[in-house]
Amino acid sequence: MSPRFRTVLFDLDGTLLDHFSAIHRAHSHVRRHYGLPDATRDEVMRAIGGGLPEALKKTLGPAYADRLEEALPVYRAYWDATMLDDAVLFPGALELLEKLHAAGAVCAVFTNKHGPSARRVCSHLGLDPLVAAVIGATDTPWLKPQPEFTAHALRTLGAEAGSTALVGDSPWDVDAARLGGLAGCFAVTTGTHSADELRAHGAPFVAPALADLTDELLA
Repeated sequence: MSPRFRTVLFDLDGTLLDHFSAIHRAHSHVRRHYGLPDATRDEVMRAIGGGLPEALKKTLGPAYADRLEEALPVYRAYWDATMLDDAVLFPGALELLEKLHAAGAVCAVFTNKHGPSARRVCSHLGLDPLVAAVIGATDTPWLKPQPEFTAHALRTLGAEAGSTALVGDSPWDVDAARLGGLAGCFAVTTGTHSADELRAHGAPFVAPALADLTDELLA
């Protein structure tokens, strides 16, 4: 088999990685720091995707909007100590990366997750031989869906938009592919948004799992 796209950018949380238990614990830890009850899993899942500061704003609520700079280190300290607990790849993630790598495609992780954290968890899960780069938040001034962030990823990989696809689970991924002029966009429902939500946002292809993308990414 040969790859349909020379380069494939993968979102991390909700796409390749099920990290929601660890993320939920960290947000609840910050809420407990301020004497608040734990966040529900649904509240956390609905908050994440646009970067940690925005997620904390949502899980703490407007009453704590002016305490974000204080809350971030609380989150980070707990996260650094616990982030590898319960970090697991979604079914089919490793197999799809292996097939793309064997076919000659360049794969990379392209995420709004904190860049150092993303690289640490990818190494922990053994993805380093299969991905050419792990690009995340704080590596640049930008986040998805800003086209500058996508352009940075393409430059890092020596890739062109016209031969690159993006695989993700959220509207931020759909917008990043569109604004970045990428040749392909594939969404999965293993993360934070339903198929109806993703289609309503303009996702051209939606699948229930990564395994369902094999025929779309490999010709």
